[in-house]
Amino acid sequence: MEKHWEEAAGRIHARALVADAHFDLLMDVEIQRKRGRTRVIESDYLPEFVRGGVKTIVAAVFVESEFLPEMGLRKALNQITALHAEVAESPDRLMICRTMQDVERAVAENKLGFVLSLEGVEPIGDDLTLVRTFYELGVRSIGLTWSRRNYAADGSHYSKVKEGKEGGLTAFGVQILEEAARLGIAIDVSHINDSGFWDVIAFSEKPVIASHSNARSITDSSRNLTDEQIRAIAATNGVIGLNAASMFTADTDERSTIAGLVDHAEHIIKLVGVEHVCLGLDLCDPFMKYISPETIARFPRVPFDVVKGHGQLAALTAELLQRGYSESDAEKILGKNLMRVFASVWK
Repeated sequence: MEKHWEEAAGRIHARALVADAHFDLLMDVEIQRKRGRTRVIESDYLPEFVRGGVKTIVAAVFVESEFLPEMGLRKALNQITALHAEVAESPDRLMICRTMQDVERAVAENKLGFVLSLEGVEPIGDDLTLVRTFYELGVRSIGLTWSRRNYAADGSHYSKVKEGKEGGLTAFGVQILEEAARLGIAIDVSHINDSGFWDVIAFSEKPVIASHSNARSITDSSRNLTDEQIRAIAATNGVIGLNAASMFTADTDERSTIAGLVDHAEHIIKLVGVEHVCLGLDLCDPFMKYISPETIARFPRVPFDVVKGHGQLAALTAELLQRGYSESDAEKILGKNLMRVFASVWK
């Protein structure tokens, strides 16, 4: 990578609203706090965010299968409580964002803004009233399922499994869509199966997000999106987050690189335009120690992050610039596109 591309990328990151649409840090923050630590985000994560010019993080609430169903709600609330406690301890550095005005204020005050997201509605069980509860706690994005079945929908598998007939959205899943639209919560289709995806498109009247999914025509995983699905998301004026996990970036570890990730961006851009691409890096290297053997066994191969931390994000931007994309295009991908969607959905 030529030095002038790296320097140009650095300047962009210094001024742009850089946002990651999916990061699972809360599982670690909760565990560390239970071990007696405080200000975990400020000490362990903030330096990398600052180095990468990151201004906004969508903090995913993910509950491992081993805690379901009995502990699902408790684990989700514990993670959200951990974030609220971290913000209370570092009020001059961190902020929970519930509105676009909050996002803008966090940037103006040089604070890292967090948007809460549910990665699967397992924590609410079959209780629709809990959608409002999580909204009041700050949740502004919901993925109906992780890669498993729940009361709302079926998840997409990482590889072939033995199962009966898969389903799309249940009646309860449709009710969640309607309640989310009423409250002003974005719907995220990453991890849902193909049948459920098309149900979401059919029932949604707001822009749809695929927070961390790549192009299936490049890397053949059911976690990635077909060209038809990419076009459908764009038709809602939605956005697709580039996933930096190696198993969704390329078919082999050797080809899983930043250049390979940008290949997905280029494919999506050629299909529907640069306005429908964002970052949803799903960086998991720091959290693999928490992932159960049951979950790892479902992966086609053990993943690694092709972007080595948020502090290395400028390398992705430099790759975009080197391929001829403008600084304006890069700023859209880095955060403007995601914020456009949030602004149109949130109330």
